[in-house]
Amino acid sequence: MNKYKLIFVFLIFSASLSAQRLHIGVFGGLAAYNGDLTEKILPKKVTNGALGITGNYELTDHIMLRGGLTYAVVGGADRFSDDDEMKLRNLSFETSLLEFSVLGEYYLLNMNEHKYSPYAFAGLALFHFNPYAFNINNNNQKVFLQPLSTEGQGITGYPGKPYKLTQLAIPFGGGVKFAITDNLRAGIEGGLRKLFTDYLDDVSTNYADQADLLAAKGQFAVDMSYRGDEVGGSPVYPVKGAQRGGAKNKDYYYFGGIHLTYRVGSGYGARGGGKNRTGCPVNVY
Repeated sequence: MNKYKLIFVFLIFSASLSAQRLHIGVFGGLAAYNGDLTEKILPKKVTNGALGITGNYELTDHIMLRGGLTYAVVGGADRFSDDDEMKLRNLSFETSLLEFSVLGEYYLLNMNEHKYSPYAFAGLALFHFNPYAFNINNNNQKVFLQPLSTEGQGITGYPGKPYKLTQLAIPFGGGVKFAITDNLRAGIEGGLRKLFTDYLDDVSTNYADQADLLAAKGQFAVDMSYRGDEVGGSPVYPVKGAQRGGAKNKDYYYFGGIHLTYRVGSGYGARGGGKNRTGCPVNVY
């Protein structure tokens, strides 16, 4: 056998090994956010669905590398608060989220030998958001909030630049995964995203001066910055520096649902021998 045949056989063998370790998957579940506009967990009226696709690779019998792309919509509104003062503030937002993540998963048990295992995950994510609200003064027009500098971001005389709409996050969480067949697995999981911004909901610090906001960004910015007058609150725009949000605690969003994966290839993939879940010897590669 010449060297070219050896290279060809090696490539085919390597591809076979990789296929036995590769899982493709889908995620489906719920998405929600916590921040200045809601502190409830999975609030009924603003919890939405989340969908994703994943590629997963077995590094060892206990460690999986996972890449994923997830889409969801999250939001919050003062009108759903139990606090009367928050209801009078009357701010609200929604945003679509598109997240790309790379995670490491650690399984307590070897899934090639057990029918289920608890697992934990953590990693790094890049997400895109763009908060918007609806202006009732203009036929419920959908208005994107970041360009309006609702707290004076980017306006002369105010600290801070407009927040970036694509940012990093740290995802972490865990769940329990079940082996339905040797290749098909289903995980029930939940995960939080630690953010480095407090503007997922466009609410963080204090009201800008009304005249400054009007001159720099126009009437839409004024209308969307203070909305208490829409629900019977004070008709007078708050003074510059009045509290609008709280910057101490950053916003975060989270997913919970089912992660279904299918292993490409037919081998069990357990390295070093052992038995599969039925007690028979597993394939070794």
